[in-house]
Amino acid sequence: MKIPTGAKTQIIKNTPYVYIDMPYWNSEKKRGDHKRRYIGKLSGDEFIPNANYMRSLQSEGIAAAKPGPKASKDCNRKFYGATYLLSQIGYKLGIHSDLKACFPKFYQQIESLCYYLILENGQSLYRLHKWGLTHVHPFEKDLPSQRISELLGNITESAKMEFFKRQAGRRAEKEYLAFDTTSISSYSELIKQVKYGKNKEGDALPQINLALLYGEKSRLPVYYRKLAGNTADVVIVRNLLKDISFLEMEKLSFVMDRGFYSERNINELMKRHHKFLIGVRCSLKLVKNHLEQLQGDDFTDWKNYNEEVGLFSQTVTTQWDYQETKQSGEVVTGKRRVYLHIYFNSQRCTDEQLSLMHKLANLKYEVVSGRRNPSHEKEYERYFDIHETPKRGLVVTAKEDVIRQKKKNFGYFALLSNGIKDPIEAIKIYRNKDLIEKSFGNLKERLDMRRMSVASEENFEGKLFIQFVALMYLSYIKRQMDEHGLFKNFTMQTLLDELDIIEQYQQPGHESHISELTKKQVALYIAMDVGLPT
Repeated sequence: MKIPTGAKTQIIKNTPYVYIDMPYWNSEKKRGDHKRRYIGKLSGDEFIPNANYMRSLQSEGIAAAKPGPKASKDCNRKFYGATYLLSQIGYKLGIHSDLKACFPKFYQQIESLCYYLILENGQSLYRLHKWGLTHVHPFEKDLPSQRISELLGNITESAKMEFFKRQAGRRAEKEYLAFDTTSISSYSELIKQVKYGKNKEGDALPQINLALLYGEKSRLPVYYRKLAGNTADVVIVRNLLKDISFLEMEKLSFVMDRGFYSERNINELMKRHHKFLIGVRCSLKLVKNHLEQLQGDDFTDWKNYNEEVGLFSQTVTTQWDYQETKQSGEVVTGKRRVYLHIYFNSQRCTDEQLSLMHKLANLKYEVVSGRRNPSHEKEYERYFDIHETPKRGLVVTAKEDVIRQKKKNFGYFALLSNGIKDPIEAIKIYRNKDLIEKSFGNLKERLDMRRMSVASEENFEGKLFIQFVALMYLSYIKRQMDEHGLFKNFTMQTLLDELDIIEQYQQPGHESHISELTKKQVALYIAMDVGLPT
């Protein structure tokens, strides 16, 4: 149904509602005024009228046109249930309407590629032809390899940034954004940013880094940027903040691990009025001074223990030495309030002690047995006094004071924030950051991303964007599965397979219809919070 002429829209809790502006005379204020009459909402591009508006149409004798099924021209049967789920998610998250606005000529091809990557776990894009013959999908037509390559090359940077901006405006304002990086190996030597660097999977291939922002409440990805493979984590934050400024994402809240900590990054976050929660090393002067004081006050008293998180914790309100260099060269300094949350984990303390004891035993054995490892020489010197005597031969004595100092901070870790006062709230938010690591796993394994094999820079960028969009669908499915406890009985693949077997039948001259839904399939659609297919 079309939106009535003159109607307007308003976003309420991420849902676009449609209203009619109704002018009237306000007798109390003795002037003209306005009120809004809400008549329905939008689902993607479709207007869904509410009951009151439908009744008003009926009372006026206006029949609300319902889009009925169209008669088919062909005779076929295709799998429908899983692609229907993905299309409904696309409408719900605004992916469909945002893709249509940013890529008006080929948004349906992008959607079909996303659906394929999600449903055909880890398969290469060139196999899409076979999948398209057996599935209902947005583009409907065939997408041969040559057309896919052209599509990937036509995904422009400006259109991508507009898509990010639209998506960020839907949900990024009121939640902490987890930020992390991962490496992606590539076989191509034609991509400029592919460099040799430290690879977490141990692949002997050059790589790029991918930085991703991920909403902790929505559990949905918000933005990504591609980096050279040898870029250090600590450098990435400043460029990320510039990008976010361009995307008009203001006054956000970030959660980052300690690899992103630097004084310059903290100053930059404060300068742009962003909130942050970041891991910091106990060896930092800012942490060390307060930690030594708290350790003397018996940190592990019962009053400091929280059963829910299983940690001892204390918080110190302290001052950050803020510094900003203006464009004129003027240096502005001042004090900014920050909250230093310090935690003690008794199990972590035990594990770290046992690990150190095992390490020391191995080091001593290497020295005594004469099998010294050249790469361990600094460790031998750090932990042991080694000398020979005529009577006793080789003598290896542990430096107890060094070992005692090493053990002093075992079990302790710290978080720094300029917005969160409560240590329990802080650790809960920080622990949710592991969602971003799981999302990287989905990117690499499920979406055929662990090793990129595209040949050109343009195709690489295009495929990366399509995989990011596909990740948005997957992240929504995973969130719903978590909230409804579906992982007890399903993996993500078995859930999609359960819905994928639902077929759509078409015969010439007749309306299309679908196969019967089982109780299990109905329950899955309800858990995914989408309407049942008809």
